Amino acid sequence: MRVKALDHLVLTVADPEASIAFYERLGMRREEFGDGRLALRFGDQKINLHQAGVEIRPHAERPTPGAADLCLLIEGPLEAAERELTDAGVVIELGPVERSGARGPIRSLYLRDPDDNLVEIAEELGT
Repeated sequence: MRVKALDHLVLTVADPEASIAFYERLGMRREEFGDGRLALRFGDQKINLHQAGVEIRPHAERPTPGAADLCLLIEGPLEAAERELTDAGVVIELGPVERSGARGPIRSLYLRDPDDNLVEIAEELGT
């Protein structure tokens, strides 16, 4: 067996609507599926949302809001994303800083979502 891609991941959140509003500012779009379940779609992936205390089974052993650390690649220059985030009132915790991504060097901004998950917004620098 070989893993070929990430289909989705799950974030446990205190307030799904607050999380959706935050991630929509990052260019994701709300998706409803199944029996009223919520997700955030971007590209060929999605983030499913579980509300803390009413998680969908099966779930992580200790689902907790604020325990995730995500890196999201953006289209376009990081400076434009930084201006957009700042104009929207999103606090940037760190950056821009250079890091090593899965596909090569990246330049990143770090911020927090409504549950205090660490969200890294990155542009690929090329090889």
